[in-house]
Amino acid sequence: MTNFIVKKPLSIFKRYLSETNTDPRGRRWIYIPYDQLNDKIGPLSREDPKEIGIVLIENLWKAKRRPYHKQKLALFLANQRHFALEQASRGVSVRYVWGDAPYHELLQPLVQEFGPIRVMRPAEHELRADLAQLNHPKGLVEIVHEGWLTTAEQFRKSHTGPPWRMDSFYRFVRRATGILMKNGKPDGGKFSFDPENRLPWKGKPSCPELPVFSPDEITQEAIELVQRDFSRHPGKISPASLPASLADLEKLWSWAKRECLPMFGPFEDAMSRKSRSLFHARISSLLNLHRLLPSRVVLETVALPIKLASKEGFIRQILGWREFMHHVHEATDGFRNVRSKSQTVQSDPGSAGFETWTQGEWKPATRTACVDGGALVSELGAGQPLPPVFWGKPSGISCLDTVVREVWEDAYGHHITRLMVLSNIATLLDVSPRQLADWFWVAYSDAYDWVVEGNVLGMGTFGLGDLFTTKPYVSGAGYIHRMSDYCESCEFDPKKNCPLTPMYWSFLQRHKGKLQHNVRLAMPYRALETRPVVRRKEDLATFHRVRKLLAAGEMVKPIQNKS
Repeated sequence: MTNFIVKKPLSIFKRYLSETNTDPRGRRWIYIPYDQLNDKIGPLSREDPKEIGIVLIENLWKAKRRPYHKQKLALFLANQRHFALEQASRGVSVRYVWGDAPYHELLQPLVQEFGPIRVMRPAEHELRADLAQLNHPKGLVEIVHEGWLTTAEQFRKSHTGPPWRMDSFYRFVRRATGILMKNGKPDGGKFSFDPENRLPWKGKPSCPELPVFSPDEITQEAIELVQRDFSRHPGKISPASLPASLADLEKLWSWAKRECLPMFGPFEDAMSRKSRSLFHARISSLLNLHRLLPSRVVLETVALPIKLASKEGFIRQILGWREFMHHVHEATDGFRNVRSKSQTVQSDPGSAGFETWTQGEWKPATRTACVDGGALVSELGAGQPLPPVFWGKPSGISCLDTVVREVWEDAYGHHITRLMVLSNIATLLDVSPRQLADWFWVAYSDAYDWVVEGNVLGMGTFGLGDLFTTKPYVSGAGYIHRMSDYCESCEFDPKKNCPLTPMYWSFLQRHKGKLQHNVRLAMPYRALETRPVVRRKEDLATFHRVRKLLAAGEMVKPIQNKS
């Protein structure tokens, strides 16, 4: 039998749990996955704490499947341990399991001991596939995941598909819930104020200073564990940016409502070297762990005395895009079945080339056939390896180097840096959508398969074609120059010699066969037709030069004109 206990748990958490834990006998048991850490949903929200017990699993096998950012590991670990202690203090009996094996193997003896164990349907496809292997006549009893704001039936009723469109889904849900609606019509006369929320940030108004958290003993112990046992994983741990306790999450959400949301709308698409978050709330990691409930966030945002454009823009991210991504992922079995066609899958979890750039210093956990590495989709045939700039090698392109550095420092970046810098440049380079999705998965603290795969395979790279996005989100230097100040610190001039612009034109030329009839690209393709042949050849040459340099880990430099 597999030896599940890898080493003695660190003493502080174990001692606190043993001091507050209660008798496990006669309880009804629930398995709480790692991203359902809230007692305001599911059976924990309505059953007598003294009559139920919960199983929580701290799993080295999961943590070692990919080279997850140290901050992500510390955030999860500290939050789960705090949640365990919170439940024990309520009178819930807590069985905390330390293991190094797939989840179904760790749960097998507990089903034998307790009988049927309930579990709210896991959000991640990976975990559902793992738990499906549990071979026991009593097994797990799946119940509805109550953290979501919408249902699969609402998704199906919102519009026919595929292809699916978020706008149709969002309008349907707004009408169904009555959120930001009056007399059957949207507040302000329209469902989306997105066209009004596209201002660059020029330094005014001042951005809020980030809240600072002081790790308590439980959080500090989790940080030390990650530093010791996952030293080969990438990234840094920033304890001051690590909310874990209930007091921490209240502090973060109060700060977001007070300091960020009033100005979120106008500047939600802006980017700056001076502020990594600008007016973004930085709550996505806690939302996706369900430490902070989406329902609470939406309702409290509705009640805020802020401008409608900011209110609607923020709510659309949660009630619209977040829910939509979840439903599309479920409807396609994690994009393994797209439009009734099975897709090729990656047999093992992808590391996005981390072992290549570390000369093999990182080794993944033991693989298992029950959990694959995700769908291999690439509508445009992109398949280049992720260049080492994504692991910290300087590229010479300021926007790219800045955003990558910030991610490895914070495990954070807002949605426009993810879409219009990282995904955009990777797409222009014909990088494999799968490799980029795997990189996002390991690099960001809020990334789970149901959200990261849709955002990267679908929106970020157009790897899924028009399944739920209408066009590739690519641009040259103009967009980044207009919406950010990254160009100020770059050797390239966005109006003269930045390689992103010829790479954009080369992208359109290379993929003309598949994209030229896309109505949303009609204007760029008309412009391409007027571009001189010699410029098109130069565009292609720039693409090949930049891709070759970045693949070799070398910097891109401006080409000096010969005198």
